[in-house]
Amino acid sequence: MSQNELLPVAEGINQWQSKPRRIEKRVVLRAPRTRVWHALTNAEEFGTWFRVKLEGAFAEGRSVRGRLSIPGYEHVTLEMLVERIDPERHFSYRWHPYAVDPAVDYSAEPTTLVEFHLEDTDGGTALTIVESGFDRIPLARRAEAFRMNDNGWTGQIKQLAKYVE
Repeated sequence: MSQNELLPVAEGINQWQSKPRRIEKRVVLRAPRTRVWHALTNAEEFGTWFRVKLEGAFAEGRSVRGRLSIPGYEHVTLEMLVERIDPERHFSYRWHPYAVDPAVDYSAEPTTLVEFHLEDTDGGTALTIVESGFDRIPLARRAEAFRMNDNGWTGQIKQLAKYVE
C-alpha cells in the first residue's frame, strides 16, 4: 500500500478514513545550503517563492500571519507558529492545512507540523519537506486537506527551485 493511499472504513460504504499519514517530499536544489536556508527562513524571501505576504519575521515560538497571493486563494490568510529553527539544518512551523473556506473558523482544529530538513549533497542542497499530523485533522476534511497539501508541496518545491537556482 502506498503512503498516500486511503483506506475504506467498511467495504461498499462510500466513506473514507485516512490512516495516520504524512507528506514527504525530497528534492536536490542546485544552490548552496546558505542560499536555500535564507529562502526558507527569511520571511520576505519565503513570501516571494511561496506567494504569501507575511507580516513579521520568523522566530521560534512566534506566530506569523500573511495573505496568499496565489490566484484563486487571495482570500486566504495563513497563520504559522514557528516551532524550531536550527540554523541551516532544520526549520519547522505549525499551521492549519488547507484552511481555505472563509466561512469556517479553523482555530479550534489541530494543526499539522511542517518541517524543512537541509543537507549538503553533490551539486547543491538536499531538502526534505515533511508535513505530519493529518491523522488529527477532522475526518470530514482530512482526505481533502491531505490531497491538496500533497499537490501544493509539489508546486511549492518548483517555485522554491526557480527562486534559489
